[in-house]
Amino acid sequence: MNRNMWLRQIHRWLSIAFTVAVITNIIAVVLGTHADWIGFLALPPLFLLLFSGLYLFMLPYATKWRSG
Repeated sequence: MNRNMWLRQIHRWLSIAFTVAVITNIIAVVLGTHADWIGFLALPPLFLLLFSGLYLFMLPYATKWRSG
């Protein structure tokens, strides 16, 4: 697999991790056992999703720009 396919796969797994962290946070709030560290669990995958998503978004434009 090339680099772009790896990045797409990582982006998919990060989205699953982010979803699990958000669901965990919602459950903690509903149960009343909310702690700050549970809320912060979603931030690392969110930032990584931002950067990988921006790269994947710009990829078609960059290839079109390179090809002339």
